[in-house]
Amino acid sequence: MQSIPSPTDAAALARRSVARDELARHLDDFLNVRAFKDAAFNGLQVAGRDMVSHVVVGVTANKALIEQAIAMKADALLVHHGLFWKGDSPALVGYHRERVAALLAHDINLYAYHLPLDVHAEVGNNACLGRRLGLSPTGTCGEAGLVTLGRLGVNATVGCTVLAAYVARHFGRRVTLFSHPDRPIRTIAWCTGAGGSLLGEAIAAGADAFITGEISEQHVHQARESNITLIAAGHHATERDGVAALGGHLVQRFGITYQFIDVNSPV
Repeated sequence: MQSIPSPTDAAALARRSVARDELARHLDDFLNVRAFKDAAFNGLQVAGRDMVSHVVVGVTANKALIEQAIAMKADALLVHHGLFWKGDSPALVGYHRERVAALLAHDINLYAYHLPLDVHAEVGNNACLGRRLGLSPTGTCGEAGLVTLGRLGVNATVGCTVLAAYVARHFGRRVTLFSHPDRPIRTIAWCTGAGGSLLGEAIAAGADAFITGEISEQHVHQARESNITLIAAGHHATERDGVAALGGHLVQRFGITYQFIDVNSPV
């Protein structure tokens, strides 16, 4: 959690607020949203009050996070997984209605950024994963740089169980490992979130290991038959860092305050 002390005079307060639409424009430009074809709508999803001084950031715009934003008297909520996705029903019923109603009732803005936040070179989820694990990037592979290729140290070679334990320690949770126990690992590819579908790109790039968040049943067989180590560290866990880094960027850019709130998910 990070914050800036509240200013004592009105002029300072004005300097530490930003207009809702100016904030949306800055985020859209900073994350280059126009460059992406995405299943999610990126940008300002729900309009609230005109000025933003305090932002709550989190992974997913679920009811628990919205309630925390209300309790924190936030002007805006900034998330990776927003409320509106292509193919979803547009009907505001059930839990979907309750989320939108809570935001509108408390005049809270909702900003959401999906793929643009995954791949950003500074605050992106993939960049943050690399920094968290101390991986040295050597390049990207695949569309829009969704899979990053790198090494763990300059000349480091590790075993699969050592790497899995290392990842588990840095994310603070158990991970799932599939590997041939005798294969040494030097080159590592990674993609946060539901990156299992990009395992083929890691294989094609010649990676010894692939670290992602969430996998499906078929990826286990694909990894075994391709002799690549596969580590799943959790969709939610691997995507906490990007939105927190984006909140920190807003502090530096506008002088507003933010709080990261982790509504945990085991997936």
